[in-house]
Amino acid sequence: MDARDLELRNLTYRLFVELGRAPSSDEVAEAAGFAREEVAAAWLRLHEAHALVLEPNATQIRMAHPFSAVPTPYRVEAAGRSWYANCAWDAFGICAALYVDGRVETACPDCGEPIAVEVRGGRSDDESLLFHCLVPAAHWWDDVVFT
Repeated sequence: MDARDLELRNLTYRLFVELGRAPSSDEVAEAAGFAREEVAAAWLRLHEAHALVLEPNATQIRMAHPFSAVPTPYRVEAAGRSWYANCAWDAFGICAALYVDGRVETACPDCGEPIAVEVRGGRSDDESLLFHCLVPAAHWWDDVVFT
C-alpha cells in the first residue's frame, strides 16, 4: 500500500458511511478523480492487506470492517442512518468508529428471539449479553466471511 491506496481506502470508507452502503468503484473513482481501473487495483491491494474484503473474483466490496456490503442479521441505526454489520462485534464497532450512540438489532442465533441493544456513550444498555466467537481470532482471516 502507498499513500494513494490509503487515500482511496479513506474515501471508500467515507462514502460507505455517507451512502449507507458500499460504494461502487465508479463512485469512488469519480469522487477521487481517478480511473475506475486505478480504484480496482488499489482495492485489490487493500484486500490483500486485509484493509477491506472484496467479493471473490470481483472488484466489489463485501466488507469494510465494521461495515457489511451485504444484508446480515446485524442492523445498526446511528447518526440518522443505518448499516449492516458483519457480526455482533462489528455492530458495536460501527457506533465506536463513528463516535455516536446507536441501536443494534439482531436475533438470538439459538432461539431466534429478537434482540435490540441501545449503545450510549460506548456502552450497551444490556450488560448481560454475551458475544461468542466460533472461530479463534488467530484464524479469522482463514475465511473472514464465515468468521
